[in-house]
Amino acid sequence: MKQQLKSTVRDKRQWGWRIFIYAVGIIILALGVTLNTKTGLGVSPLISVPYSIASINNLNVGNITFIYYCLVTGLELLIAGKKRRWIDLLQIPFSVVFTRFMNLFSGILDFTLQHFWQQLMVLTFAVILTGIGVSMSVNMRLIPNPCDGFVHLAGELSGKNMGLVKNIFDICNVGITFIIGILGGQFLVGIGLGTIITMLAVGRIVAVFNSLTKSKMETLAGLKL
Repeated sequence: MKQQLKSTVRDKRQWGWRIFIYAVGIIILALGVTLNTKTGLGVSPLISVPYSIASINNLNVGNITFIYYCLVTGLELLIAGKKRRWIDLLQIPFSVVFTRFMNLFSGILDFTLQHFWQQLMVLTFAVILTGIGVSMSVNMRLIPNPCDGFVHLAGELSGKNMGLVKNIFDICNVGITFIIGILGGQFLVGIGLGTIITMLAVGRIVAVFNSLTKSKMETLAGLKL
């Protein structure tokens, strides 16, 4: 009985850590993505496609991002084949919450950066936060950001590490954004120095952060013995 009680307490503690790490990761990710848009150096590849569509058509970025995430979730389920988990459909309501956080942070962080050094400083924070947020949320194996869920699936199917696949996915996003900008008559809409740096750096941040903390996080959350 005592052993069973200890096991129950341990399981509850581990689930508590798992939910806590996941929730903090999601908030950090939303903050990082929003900060990226505030630099004036282009937006994060994570939202570059919906951002370009919203900008060209004068639409709400959060709402278009939600639609984009729904499409990515559908593509993820299609590619997963027999490995698909219908629980991944919860990425759609997740998208509602995540994009609302983006709108919230966008309203709170109401500032304009006047100097290039300020833009680079904020961009550095944005890139680091985005990478950490991706790592924390995905490693808890709950409901990831749809784009990161797609990256995780692609990594599993290809046998490549998540950092590398994240880099490739971001490059594809920027390429699609470039094409949308050309077709929409707004050259390089949403794409700037910050987009390129984020595209190249976030995957590396994920890889480094995972190498330093993934094992510890999984142990706390009961995902690793």
